[in-house]
Amino acid sequence: MTPAADPRAERTRAKLRRTLLDECARRPLSEVSVAALVRGAGVGRATFYLHYADLEALAVDACADVVREAVDALHAWRGRPDPRTAPPALLAFFEDLPPHAPLYRALLSPGGGGPLGRVLHHDLRARSQAERELVGAPEAPLIASAVAATFAGVLADWLHGLIDATPEEIAHRVWRLLVTLNLSQ
Repeated sequence: MTPAADPRAERTRAKLRRTLLDECARRPLSEVSVAALVRGAGVGRATFYLHYADLEALAVDACADVVREAVDALHAWRGRPDPRTAPPALLAFFEDLPPHAPLYRALLSPGGGGPLGRVLHHDLRARSQAERELVGAPEAPLIASAVAATFAGVLADWLHGLIDATPEEIAHRVWRLLVTLNLSQ
């Protein structure tokens, strides 16, 4: 049985992710120590390092669901999208971000960089390109890169307070940008 398929290993990683999210709800990631984390999760320090290189790797893993949700939210429509109204999944995505915004800001730098930004850009670009290629849309790699960079950048800038908007407003605004990019030929 491979370590990735080992249910015990997955339970341990899940426990570490939950504990990190709980810790980051109380204090910034920069103030969380491995010692406090393993104590809270009830695992040994060696166990932590068996699964993660450092706290940042754990944090990115803990936030990976956010990346999957973002990618799914942006692709939750079929047919010709309404350019004025974001799909419900995208609205829900933005509305669910504020409780963990400090952690996301620690991993997603303005402009969309940082460890979480790299994962978001990679996953979103791959999904966008695959979907454009599936329907035979032109310029699949170019548009997929533009969509990924635009979304990651706007999301990061909004989380860092560089764009003033409510979750609902930013969802609609970013949606209009992405529809424009996707419809460009």
